[in-house]
Amino acid sequence: MGMENQTYYKTEDSVSEYIQMAAEVDSFQLIKKLEAFLDKDALLLEIGSGPGTDWKLLNQNYQAIGSDFSEVFLKHLQNRHPEGQFLLLDAISLETEEKFDAIYSNKVLHHLKDDEMFVSMKRQLDILKPKGIICHSFWKGEGAEDFKGMFVNNYTMKALKQLFEPEFEILQIEEYQEFEADDSIVLIARKK
Repeated sequence: MGMENQTYYKTEDSVSEYIQMAAEVDSFQLIKKLEAFLDKDALLLEIGSGPGTDWKLLNQNYQAIGSDFSEVFLKHLQNRHPEGQFLLLDAISLETEEKFDAIYSNKVLHHLKDDEMFVSMKRQLDILKPKGIICHSFWKGEGAEDFKGMFVNNYTMKALKQLFEPEFEILQIEEYQEFEADDSIVLIARKK
């Protein structure tokens, strides 16, 4: 089951529920980590902007273009931030002609199966400018699980290194806390 089969983000009710759930999450520290490696005003693509919390923070320092594969979220984003630019993008195929200085996602790519993740990573290479930066966060753990009907792939630091190191120079990879101690991993890397 790929992203396109998941219905959780497709209804007004689930989007409202998710917005309330995500209101607790503060991505300020995550974005601070990225700022150490990425110049101000860089052109950045956010994959899976959802309610737009991270996009709003990112847009303070970068030319942030948001995206989501849920039309309900896109409508919400466009209404909330009429000054912003938001694209309807699948996290796997990332069909855009634009080239970016950076690509960011916060707990989005873990909805991809291993083979889909590999395709997404290759596509990210295509749409990144030379020496482009990625910053992605994941739930730490092993194996896949089902959360409210959504596929969630957990990752270890070792698994993320194996996936990204052939194509990216890892600048920072570390555990951090979202809800519980060391429940998350952030990966920041540069296109080789």
